[in-house]
Amino acid sequence: MSDERELRVWRGEGGEGGFVSYRLAANEGEVVLDLVHRLQATQAPDLAVRWNCKAGKCGSCSAEVNGRPRLLCMTRLSALPPDQPVVLTPLRAFPHVRDLVTDVGFNYAKAREVPAFVPPASLAPGEYRMRQEDVARSQEFRKCIECFLCQDTCHAVRDHEENKGAFAGPRFLMRVAELDMHPLDAAAADGLDRRASAQEVHGLGYCNITKCCTEVCPEHIRITDNALIPLKERVADRKYDPLVWLGSKIGRRPRD
Repeated sequence: MSDERELRVWRGEGGEGGFVSYRLAANEGEVVLDLVHRLQATQAPDLAVRWNCKAGKCGSCSAEVNGRPRLLCMTRLSALPPDQPVVLTPLRAFPHVRDLVTDVGFNYAKAREVPAFVPPASLAPGEYRMRQEDVARSQEFRKCIECFLCQDTCHAVRDHEENKGAFAGPRFLMRVAELDMHPLDAAAADGLDRRASAQEVHGLGYCNITKCCTEVCPEHIRITDNALIPLKERVADRKYDPLVWLGSKIGRRPRD
């Protein structure tokens, strides 16, 4: 069975433009990306939109549907009000390029600012051993497909352009938290304090834990509860708890 839906799409370049309305046939079980492809094939062949896998795993087709950051390929038409137009706009937190395409280079720049995992010098590749509970603790963070919906919906990024220089955003603070939880990460031996850098370099203090990043994550990662809040707690302990501070200053006896 097919129905007809109204699609209102933001068209334009460099932040300039406006909405254009189209009416298209919509079939049962289709997602918004199906409608976008039909639009390109029949009425707007010059429509700019990113997509790749159409399986919710590449993160390319990020946009805003009815004002909410979503993946076009994972948003079913049946989940949207049938008597209202489907409104498509580009991600608002990043510079507009054309139509539904934005420049998400900000995120790649922030990714480069997070130092990678530092392997322990005393172990060779293949000798790493971890408890399953340590593996499970951060396993969900590795499900991230880097769709940047969390970055787009974060108030500290979306509503305050001036914060971008000092704030990495939830996706990359989650990466810092993952590395800080890793029992084999030897960053401290190289002089890197991940907790201090989370606060001083990546702007952890800008996060106001509204959980908006968690709400839009297509992989259902509990970004706020399992990454950002625990990281904030460890940073606060280090900075304000006198016993933790004292313990960090007392050197450990070397093992025999």
